[in-house]
Amino acid sequence: MIFVDGADFGLAGTRIAFKLEFLQHAGSFKARGAFNNLLSREIPAAGVVAASGGNHGCAVAFAAMRTRRPATIFIPQVCSPAKVEQIRSYGARLEIGGALYNDALIASEAHARTSGALPIHAYDQPETLQGQGTVAMEFEEQADALDAVLVAVGGGGLIGGMAAWYAGRVPVIGVEPEAAPTLTRALQAGEPVDAPAGGIAADSLAPKRVGALMFPIAQRYVERTVLVSDEAIRDAQRALWKALRIVAEPGGAAALAALTSAAWKPSPGQTIGVLLCGANTTAVEFK
Repeated sequence: MIFVDGADFGLAGTRIAFKLEFLQHAGSFKARGAFNNLLSREIPAAGVVAASGGNHGCAVAFAAMRTRRPATIFIPQVCSPAKVEQIRSYGARLEIGGALYNDALIASEAHARTSGALPIHAYDQPETLQGQGTVAMEFEEQADALDAVLVAVGGGGLIGGMAAWYAGRVPVIGVEPEAAPTLTRALQAGEPVDAPAGGIAADSLAPKRVGALMFPIAQRYVERTVLVSDEAIRDAQRALWKALRIVAEPGGAAALAALTSAAWKPSPGQTIGVLLCGANTTAVEFK
């Protein structure tokens, strides 16, 4: 956790509290949910299987390595090379499961049926939501006077777990790429619905739809969602590098993009929590 003057990001009069989840094991907050699954569920001899755009796969592979369990990870073709290399480095079996995340999910479900491996869902699993919710627990311990928290949204495991912890005590704002407005579409429809799955953060923030478990939590405790462009996400990545020498992947910088692009505007004098959720990228991708 670090506190910075918002003036460094064009937000004079605002204080920003950055939660540095990219420093977690495996490079993102996903390690929390992965370990909660591996340590709280009975793992069969066939091990575990997961579908992932990248970060969940990295986390499950790492947790499986540390707990000495076999793991098979299905990823889509849009998974970044940095994440592919990282998953392999942890000793997991890696399979390409189609073009997009939902294709990888279908392939992983078929593998679970034939192999007996335990599926670990990236976001629509109670143990995953519980694990990700510990981010908010720590945020509240470390910064108990936040006026709002900005959280990037993919399948909704992170924002669902965090919103459940805060339970309305702090406004939680979901931030999504314009090319993947998954929670925004669901809230408009009153239920999870299919949404586009594109943009530069497609390997972390672009499932077909949000999870069924998190959706009622979002309806009750997520104040609103805002959409940011790919350009705004890139600008936020550059701003993080310029001000703090932090290299964040596109999904990891999306929450900040809501501030730097003025898609969401704080009131003067507020302290805003911003979750930097992942950094599994390379300098080439960052530039």
